[in-house]
Amino acid sequence: MNHDDLGTVIRLAPLIAIDFIIRNPRDDVLLGLRNNEPARGWYFVPGGMVLKNERLTDAFSRLLKTETNYTVRIEDARLIGAFEHFYKNNRFRNSYYGTHYVVLGYELKVPGAIEPKADDEHNELRWWPLAELLASDRVYKNTKAYFPSLSRPG
Repeated sequence: MNHDDLGTVIRLAPLIAIDFIIRNPRDDVLLGLRNNEPARGWYFVPGGMVLKNERLTDAFSRLLKTETNYTVRIEDARLIGAFEHFYKNNRFRNSYYGTHYVVLGYELKVPGAIEPKADDEHNELRWWPLAELLASDRVYKNTKAYFPSLSRPG
């Protein structure tokens, strides 16, 4: 899909995405520092858009491998729910419209011996203890929403 077509879709329709709540054996959560809008400059869980005519199992594998260099089957992850993310901006930095995602959140555990590899979407990937993640003003609120029983109001 070219940039003009994607811009039209973002302007007119919600995007379907998958986010990964990845935990290591210590139960730390993997977050990346985003390079692109929306949420540029914030720490966020890895994830991305499902492409037109792409099956969820294929999108899951593609996004996980691209964003983290992990290979895990969708059957080995737990769907924690569907979430809506609304942003006032978009990846094209066009101020006339925002972005609306419908996100499927999947939780998975990875062995401690595997280290994630950052991609073009992130300046860095690092493990966060959950208490630090929830307390940080550098972690985006949509990431904190994946931990509702533990997150604080505001």
